Amino acid sequence: MSLSITGVREDGYHLIDAEMVSLDLCDVVELSDGDSLEVVGPHGTADLGDERDNLVWRALELCGRTAAVRLHKHIPPGAGLGGASADAAAVLRWAGCTNLHKAAGIGADVPFCLRGGRARVTGIGETVEPLPFVARTVTLLIPPVHCSTSEVYAQWDRLGGPVGDNGNDLEAAALAVAPELRRWRDLLGDASGQRPRLAGSGSTWWVNGEHPGEDRLIARTVPAAHQPH
Repeated sequence: MSLSITGVREDGYHLIDAEMVSLDLCDVVELSDGDSLEVVGPHGTADLGDERDNLVWRALELCGRTAAVRLHKHIPPGAGLGGASADAAAVLRWAGCTNLHKAAGIGADVPFCLRGGRARVTGIGETVEPLPFVARTVTLLIPPVHCSTSEVYAQWDRLGGPVGDNGNDLEAAALAVAPELRRWRDLLGDASGQRPRLAGSGSTWWVNGEHPGEDRLIARTVPAAHQPH
């Protein structure tokens, strides 16, 4: 729900201070014996990049396991909603791996996705401090725009590390990488009467409350004990 960047380590990893929450929007990961990855579902044809660099593969490699994975993709890649991180976390839970420091080596959101619920996340994502659950309803507008996390962070560096004035330090960088996001932000802002906030590194915009309409999705926060996986 918020993202501040507090520094950059010598190895290039960005330090964050974020509030993250689980939503009732999720992918479904099926695992069985084998060594393959099949992606199906509403976003099954999306470009996920090099297959063997997929976070699901990286999670399997981290655990020293193999599996035939059938991934039902409901969360668009490049939307800033942590879909790939949640998929990786599901694999880690299946494999019995709960080491948050190792999980952070896959991606900054993966340790939180292992825990779920609502938490303050710091460091490079490896420090997850649970926070009391707050029931919230939000409206998501997910544009047909893919935002590369690495490109957005690199742009944030090039811009000199701007501090966001609406709860997300990466907003200016995401808008520089994908200027068309402004139009989608303004559409949601006009419909809701609120100033939309960027989710993660983009491209999703969100506001509080229910504001149904075209290209919008209503989602609700989920307690850790009932996090879908």
